[in-house]
Amino acid sequence: MELLNDMALFVEVVKAKGFRGAAAAMDMPSSTLSRRISALEKAIGLRLLHRTTRKVELTEAGQIYFERCKRIVDEARLAHEQLGEMVAQPSGVLRASLPVDFAVTWLTPLIVEFARLYPGITFDFDFTPRRVDLVSEPFDVAIRMGESADSQLIARTLTLLTPYLYASPGYLEQSGAPLEPADLERHECIGILKAGSWTLHDGKRTATVSVGGRFTLNSVGMIRRLATYDMGIVLLPEEIVADEVAKGTLCRIMPAWRGAPTPVQAITETRLLPAKTQRFIDFLRDRLAQSAHHIVLPQHLPADAGRT
Repeated sequence: MELLNDMALFVEVVKAKGFRGAAAAMDMPSSTLSRRISALEKAIGLRLLHRTTRKVELTEAGQIYFERCKRIVDEARLAHEQLGEMVAQPSGVLRASLPVDFAVTWLTPLIVEFARLYPGITFDFDFTPRRVDLVSEPFDVAIRMGESADSQLIARTLTLLTPYLYASPGYLEQSGAPLEPADLERHECIGILKAGSWTLHDGKRTATVSVGGRFTLNSVGMIRRLATYDMGIVLLPEEIVADEVAKGTLCRIMPAWRGAPTPVQAITETRLLPAKTQRFIDFLRDRLAQSAHHIVLPQHLPADAGRT
């Protein structure tokens, strides 16, 4: 039992990247924690950490040991929590990485509902655009749009978002409305990064068209805002632009055509999840599936939008 406890301490030191942060998180003296890790290294017969005045780094043996220890500690914690779940609701801090635009636009009311259902859970959300490291950083789950690029992680699909074409009434009055995919090549199109082309489907046909414009960026929120200011055509999921369509600042164009569905995934480092994380993922999957079937968007085309 003492070995398992020391393994858990070692995992916390690696996650915190130092003894001070780990000691504070576990409410124990740094000197005690350092002594326990030194005893663990002595028992193993190998040095696990390079210690400096500012931080600690894993040795080669330490990296191997950490990967194994983390899984063992997670399994032990999960076994303990699953038994506790029989008499109590999930509790603890849920640490999640979320895509800011999607979270603010669509997930916020769902998170509020979840928080009210589980008052014992507190939340630590990260909205930075970087891809967090679920192995070495203390995140329980990352919600991502698009396929996971890391085959070592566990990806659970929550829902599929289908992108459609939208533009502002002002843009359509100035530039006319495209009627076929080929027409998009003559329009200002605002895309994520340097997409270069959009592939569209109408149920029977597929068309890939070259698109371009004055703006290329990596923020869905900014793309949406630019479109409301008459700066061009966007290809975005209807869930992301629902508010703008309801207000009439954006409208769907070429309604028969759509882009390829984009998955929204919950990414975790392991299949062995604590109750708080599993409940969060299950809740989002259920609610997102319901929402996807109940969104009805009007199509506000200006009377002269068909002019070219």
